[in-house]
Amino acid sequence: MPNPVLVPPLNFAMVASGVYRSGYPNKKNYAFLKSLKLKSILYLCPEDYNEDNVAFLKDNKVAFFHVKIKGNKEPFVEIDPNDIRSALETILDPTNRPILVHCNKGKHRIGCVIGCLRKLQHWSMTAIFDEYRRFAGEKIRLADQECIELFDSRQVAVRAAVVDAATLRAFPGIRVAASSASAGAGAGGDGRGG
Repeated sequence: MPNPVLVPPLNFAMVASGVYRSGYPNKKNYAFLKSLKLKSILYLCPEDYNEDNVAFLKDNKVAFFHVKIKGNKEPFVEIDPNDIRSALETILDPTNRPILVHCNKGKHRIGCVIGCLRKLQHWSMTAIFDEYRRFAGEKIRLADQECIELFDSRQVAVRAAVVDAATLRAFPGIRVAASSASAGAGAGGDGRGG
């Protein structure tokens, strides 16, 4: 029996060790996704996940995270920075990796999230915007670039219990949150409820 042809999802790329980005995967991408040995998928669109993909995740024991990000639509809709923070904290948790992070086309929502991740890695804004433009193609949104530029990466924290040395090397700008036991102890907590 010949090996299956591996077809990556639209706009697929490796972001960092164990972190991948893409557009919406479909059935023809399943063999490729299996080859990644994913632990998790993080979906960034507000719509419900496709039933075939839900079945694929269940059959392959892949955890599913859903941060319902509404894309930047000038002049009235802006991405909520708390949604970006939530997505980044999911990505930074090493127990979720390898992880595929995707939206519909692999351009705008994911471009904002990965752009903010690059800020944690201390990339220059020029390099961040260059990467964003490479995936957005002719559909560059200035509101997306503004979202990335104004995002306060100091608001991103991962639980100390899950941070490993590889995460700290790959993402040197992350803030390690106190464990939930010490966070509830008064002044030492970060005020986010653990």
